[in-house]
Amino acid sequence: MSELITLSPINGQELLRRPHASQADAERIVRAARQAQREWAQRPLNDRIACLETAIDTVSSRTDAFADAITRQMGRPISQTPGELRGFAERGHYMLSVAEQALAPIELPPKDALQRSIEREPVGVVLTVAPWNYPLLTAVNSIMPALAAGNALILKHSDQTPLCAEQLVAAFTDAGVPTGVFQYIHATHDTIRALIQSPDIDHVVFTGSVRGGGAIEEAAVGRFIGRGLELGGNDPAYVRADADLGQAVDTLVDGAFFNSGQSCCGIQRIYVHQSHYQEFVDRAVALTEQYRLGDPLDPETNLGPIVRARAADEIRAVIAESVRMGARNCVDPARFPKAGNAGTYLAPCILTGVDHTMPVMNDECFGPVVGIMPVTSDEQAVSLMNDSRYGLTASVFTRDTQTARELGRQIQTGTFFMNRCDYLDPALAWTGVKHTGHGISLSILGYHALTRVKSYHLRLL
Repeated sequence: MSELITLSPINGQELLRRPHASQADAERIVRAARQAQREWAQRPLNDRIACLETAIDTVSSRTDAFADAITRQMGRPISQTPGELRGFAERGHYMLSVAEQALAPIELPPKDALQRSIEREPVGVVLTVAPWNYPLLTAVNSIMPALAAGNALILKHSDQTPLCAEQLVAAFTDAGVPTGVFQYIHATHDTIRALIQSPDIDHVVFTGSVRGGGAIEEAAVGRFIGRGLELGGNDPAYVRADADLGQAVDTLVDGAFFNSGQSCCGIQRIYVHQSHYQEFVDRAVALTEQYRLGDPLDPETNLGPIVRARAADEIRAVIAESVRMGARNCVDPARFPKAGNAGTYLAPCILTGVDHTMPVMNDECFGPVVGIMPVTSDEQAVSLMNDSRYGLTASVFTRDTQTARELGRQIQTGTFFMNRCDYLDPALAWTGVKHTGHGISLSILGYHALTRVKSYHLRLL
């Protein structure tokens, strides 16, 4: 039997290993989900919500254990990982608070002795394939609405963060969620593909690469099941001439380098009005050079390693190719002694002299790298922001709300920000356009994909 092996990016040493589920294991997990889901769906909504609220509180009570596991598995500084637990609770509680409204029947006026209504029913068994970069925050987006709506859910986490799946299921079980309703599976790509191709899964939620999303689409061909796909990104920001420059620098440097730039909605492209361009670059470099790159278990560290050495090498290649094409790295790597030409520790990088022929401005670079270009007008900025195959978020920094709204309508993106970035509000729908994928999570609309619509048409005699 094959097994997953997780190497810690902190030191490259083996952290854990787990056996991959066999086909028989996978079938057993799905059978248990099917059986448990029917009973779970019959429980009153308020009962399900109360049970899930307890589950969130149980997760929160184990913040230290979750945070330590996240840091050791994917390298985010221990000073920052508790924030993911707070985000998990915020999103989870919010999604439960709107469950009744989201799932409420739509009652239509009587017509010719007819009673008419539209109701929502659970789809059945949901498979969530979650990534390593925000292992709890990405997972909770589907876990809470799926379970609240009466579905069963199987969580397949990245091989880099298997402990998160195990810890979540243990916490939910301890909180009283019935056996089989929420399970995890450690499985190969082939096993997951076989699950999706079988009649056992009713909906798939995937967060990851464009390539991974394509594999999900291919596996689901002909099954006519729902698929929520959040894929790649190369998110842009525009700093207008009327922006608060200090606020823009602070926000965008954090948006580019938090989590070592390993965020689906992290900032990778910045367009600055030429009147502020040089000052913006100078301030951004000065702020970036204050970061402390090092052991993420050290509370003083605020920039940790890249998740894998192979991923760090890919980021180095993007930087090198962009520099070869004429870009300039404004941050001296020598200021970050922990960084090297190999391994997982990578210095943050600000590239100027960039254009859209360079990979940093065209491709997703999942690391602490950002390119900055000067622009002369709103029109040029919008054109450049839209010149991407991705469309997850986009940000404009300005004091003019009306202009921001007008620009937001022109920018091809799932979420538009003014004077902020790299943030999810659970009350707002999280979605993307173009190669970023399709589907919706969070907000009331996040329940829609995880339920089926049924119309009731009753003639009274």
